[in-house]
Amino acid sequence: MINGAHALVFSPDAEGLRAFLRDTLEFPAVDAGGGWLIFALPPAELAAHPTNGDLHHELYLMCDDIEATREELTGKGVEFTRPVSDEGFGLMTAIKLPGGGELGLYEPRHPTALSL
Repeated sequence: MINGAHALVFSPDAEGLRAFLRDTLEFPAVDAGGGWLIFALPPAELAAHPTNGDLHHELYLMCDDIEATREELTGKGVEFTRPVSDEGFGLMTAIKLPGGGELGLYEPRHPTALSL
């Protein structure tokens, strides 16, 4: 029934963000028309977390080694908005995006659904 997921990241600098996703993170893309790039993402998983506050959604990129990934991305000029923090269930930081905002980066320490 469901064969994929489509995530949206909004930015006042959509062109800069598209270039970042294409050139820096090296995500493959198709042109949906007029230069509107749609990027392929690595395999994904979805979790449901409880909240007593405002409803929101978050997007994190996952990696096997957060320090090696940080080093590689820093070498490409990527800035990080947060230091790596140990959350018990995994290590987390965030990438500064062109136009503002951030994208989480996460090294899980728990079994993941990626092998299903």
